[in-house]
Amino acid sequence: MRRRDFISLLSSAAGALPLALHAQQEVMPVIGYLSSFSPPPNLSDLGGDPFHQGLSETGYVEGQNVAFEYRWAEGHYDRLPALAADLVDRKVDLIKTAGGTSAALAAKSATSTIPIVFTNVGDPVGIGLVASLARPGGNVTGFGNISLELTPKRLELLSELVPQPGVIALLVNPTNAAYTDSMIPVVQEAARAKAVQLPILKASTESEIDTAFVTLVQLHAGGLVVGADPFFNSRREQLVALASRHAVPAIYERREYAASGGLISYGPSLTVLTGLDRHNSSRRITVFLPFPVGQK
Repeated sequence: MRRRDFISLLSSAAGALPLALHAQQEVMPVIGYLSSFSPPPNLSDLGGDPFHQGLSETGYVEGQNVAFEYRWAEGHYDRLPALAADLVDRKVDLIKTAGGTSAALAAKSATSTIPIVFTNVGDPVGIGLVASLARPGGNVTGFGNISLELTPKRLELLSELVPQPGVIALLVNPTNAAYTDSMIPVVQEAARAKAVQLPILKASTESEIDTAFVTLVQLHAGGLVVGADPFFNSRREQLVALASRHAVPAIYERREYAASGGLISYGPSLTVLTGLDRHNSSRRITVFLPFPVGQK
């Protein structure tokens, strides 16, 4: 190469460098948001959740210097694998899962290289999501919620609240197989210890929830333990209304059920668990009654 050509090439490269750097700075990281739930009426409402708040506190604001690709399964867990694969095809920089076990497992199955952050997953070690809580390994990390371990305790609490229960049913979502299959045996063990029968009722649609309550009445059940499940959370109002209509004492995982009129909830504090409350332990358990003890 002649000296004049070399100097000309160097000058051109030097002039293009600021433009290239500016172009690189304009490229925003993209976070894939994979959820078992339905989208909120207004996506801007997500700005108040702990994940978005945490990003904001570290300087990342959606639409300004970070972008989101949202994928919603709307309670249909069978859609999650395809939604996760779509996020991988779009080469997102990180996948955040919401809505429990199924979303997290779908993301893990879709990629072994893109970082994955899960929240609100019961027994992440037992289901094979991470190697251990202390050292997750691989590309997956996040927060467990010990909900699985607390389900037997919900049955125990309900059996103490209901005089001579005899029969306490367990409502589960069969499409959330990874979590449901782990939950049923531990609740059955607790039922044997309390000497109560434990029929298993299954529902994965609104109509199946209605049918489950018809069966519940036919069984003359003294109470109902509603299994922790994102679909049930999305049908909270329906579950609480049916329990009230049929006068069936029911216990739930999340305080929102009790706040909506349900009898009692017993479970982890999600604001603490996800980091919204930084002044308390992430292992806090909350018992919430919507009325003073002894009144209804």
